[in-house]
Amino acid sequence: MTGLIILNPYANRWEASKQKAPILDICRELKLPVDCVETNAPLKAIEIARQASIDGYRPIIAAGGDGTIGEVLNGLIPSDKTGLLGPFGVIPLGTANDLINNLGFPKTLRESIQVIKNGNTRHIDLGKVNGWVFANNSAVGLEPIVSKFNIQMKWSRGIIRYLLAALRAIWGKSVWNVRMEWDDGVYEGPMSLVSVGNGAVTGGLFRMAPGALLDDGKLTFVHGYAPTRRRMLQLLPRAISGDYINDPAINQHHTTKLRIDTDPSTPLQTDGEIRTDAATYFEYEVFPSSLEIYSP
Repeated sequence: MTGLIILNPYANRWEASKQKAPILDICRELKLPVDCVETNAPLKAIEIARQASIDGYRPIIAAGGDGTIGEVLNGLIPSDKTGLLGPFGVIPLGTANDLINNLGFPKTLRESIQVIKNGNTRHIDLGKVNGWVFANNSAVGLEPIVSKFNIQMKWSRGIIRYLLAALRAIWGKSVWNVRMEWDDGVYEGPMSLVSVGNGAVTGGLFRMAPGALLDDGKLTFVHGYAPTRRRMLQLLPRAISGDYINDPAINQHHTTKLRIDTDPSTPLQTDGEIRTDAATYFEYEVFPSSLEIYSP
């Protein structure tokens, strides 16, 4: 059976565009039969993945960063009546590669392709918010504003770009009034951020949901309110270690569902990509063990 690699040449600021030939060379060497299609526009990977599922390609492989993975997953058609997606492979070509890091998978081309060739798989959970499936992380409030600034910062590269974007977002000192409901709790009041993790690390650097596990059947979300820029700056380095959840201003919970109403509107981020610039209602749910992914 022939697989399909969906390669995003823009990943890691066009660095991924240089990897097509080496990827195909390794696939030939390992006798892994694949075709390869490059995306040419935002959201194009969704369309390609959907058609590939219909055409019977197995496996379908995302070559890019977390945003590419997210788009491919949103295009996949369940492989059986249970709603299971996959088998799914990843060749990490992004800046942060958060999902792969959270899973502890190898990141070199040869090692990641060898994992797919070996054929071993595991099942992990997926999250969904307002119709968008995500594998690693989603957020409203401060975090998607960081994502927007990160996209705009053409002059910086790598993990440092995420940190600079975070500092810029903190300087804006945005605040929302929210009502949140989850499995066993409710919160009403001011909010600076809500970060919803399937995985613990996002942005290549920040342990925004340090209690998150990719296969526990739940989403882990953190919400908090910091009234001043100084208070936010104090929390920032602790968000890198994940220790910030021990601060009285921060709360972490595990849930299968989460509903959020905000005033004013906020952007929505999933897997590092902005899905909407302004919304006031968000409905999250988890789909346990719904992705079969190639694993070491």
